[in-house]
Amino acid sequence: MDPDFLNVFTQPAALNQFLTENVIAQGEKRKLIKPTSSNNPKLEELKLLLIDWINTTLKEEHIVVKSLEEDLYDGLVLHHLLENLGSLKLDVDKIALTEKKQRQKLSVILEAVAKCLQLEESQLKWSVESILGKDLLSTLHLLVAIAKHFKPSLAMPLNVQVETITIENTSKGLKTVNAVECITENKENLESQSKDDAFDELFSRAPDKLDAVKKVFVQFVNQHVGKLGLNVKDIESQFADGVILLLLIGQLEGYFLNLRNFFLTPASTTEMLHNVNLALDLLTDGGLLNFSVNSE
Repeated sequence: MDPDFLNVFTQPAALNQFLTENVIAQGEKRKLIKPTSSNNPKLEELKLLLIDWINTTLKEEHIVVKSLEEDLYDGLVLHHLLENLGSLKLDVDKIALTEKKQRQKLSVILEAVAKCLQLEESQLKWSVESILGKDLLSTLHLLVAIAKHFKPSLAMPLNVQVETITIENTSKGLKTVNAVECITENKENLESQSKDDAFDELFSRAPDKLDAVKKVFVQFVNQHVGKLGLNVKDIESQFADGVILLLLIGQLEGYFLNLRNFFLTPASTTEMLHNVNLALDLLTDGGLLNFSVNSE
């Protein structure tokens, strides 16, 4: 047995408990959070934040999550969460009682997540089997990815790292690899992303060029909505009620928006907000909006 594996556990009882609770088949490889990271304050803060976020989001559905490992593995909470956040309609049963049904349900849910977040298979840090197996590391990666996409304003603790151990059951015994894995971004990366934002640069360093950029956008919009007999001259005023934005999205994405779903001639602020919220939902569902926008 690899000495590093024994070093992870300070007491024989901990080792025996681990081997009892985590059966690793011949040829199987699994990555786990080391017990030494279990008391990490930042990890606990992240877990509590995610639990509170889920419970707040699903409050009206009377769903209460107490444990990320125990309450998310069967797909029920994830199903409600995705439908609530992204207005996604998933073609699966609300409740899956058998392991086979739970696996099928998770497969549909995780496929929808990957599609919505525009992630390739090689980018996924979770799987059906790891979520079904109540793997905390995979569950955290999944929830953080969902939160960053649908709730970018959620103030997650920065630079949450955990010590991991990858265990492989080989013909010669248990082989291990130790590592440190990041679950949330660090401050430097976020600052770098902020600095790279072209529009932040435009507003702060070259406001004199703003009018020229607006003209380019007006030309772009008219190139598409002009096919509908519309003409935009002022972005601020003509986009305020959401109508032009909705019609533009429909033209760009190549689909027809049912007139019953929005107000073509909104007569109140409530109707305008309905249009704008619908447009933002469409952009989010299409993976085109990865930051928070106040519809008001």
